Amino acid sequence: MAAMGDFSTSRFLTVAEVAEMMRVSKMTVYRLVHAGDMPAVRFGRSYRVPEAAVEQYLRQAVVDGRSETA
Repeated sequence: MAAMGDFSTSRFLTVAEVAEMMRVSKMTVYRLVHAGDMPAVRFGRSYRVPEAAVEQYLRQAVVDGRSETA
């Protein structure tokens, strides 16, 4: 992601775009933002999420599909 405070090359997504990308509801995205699990910038009454933050969140959320009992 861009250095903190330097968003000149960042692409921002709306909550609806993030929800569509992740295949979840907009409310789920709002919960992630309000819980601090996904960074976002507030513009007026709406939020914008850096695209790199979504990609990073998804990379960290990957679950290993191997069985733990094996």
